[in-house]
Amino acid sequence: MQSFPSELLNELRLHLEEEKKKLVAQMSDLSAQDPFSDPDRANGNGASDSEASEESSHDRFAAMLDELKVKLANIDAALARIGDGSYGFCSNCRQMIDTDRLAILPTATLCLSCEQKKKGK
Repeated sequence: MQSFPSELLNELRLHLEEEKKKLVAQMSDLSAQDPFSDPDRANGNGASDSEASEESSHDRFAAMLDELKVKLANIDAALARIGDGSYGFCSNCRQMIDTDRLAILPTATLCLSCEQKKKGK
């Protein structure tokens, strides 16, 4: 089985680790901005319209946080694949994923052909 040059894998690993750091920082910032993270919030006697606004903001923050958690999990999985030597190979057909695809989406687990089949194209 062919494999990616170790120099390319090292660059990808460094890039993914940098992206991971950014995501963790974004998640921390989002959590701090969430109105439900305010410890004084539970003690307040806010008006119902302010409660509704806080809840809406919380839902938005929670959705963004969930999206970042998925990205983080994808990065962790890609780093694990780099570590175990399976990075860059389609998890479905085991063929090498095109390097142009990996350059655009370094966490890709499927080759373009299998991705299109999955989406029913």
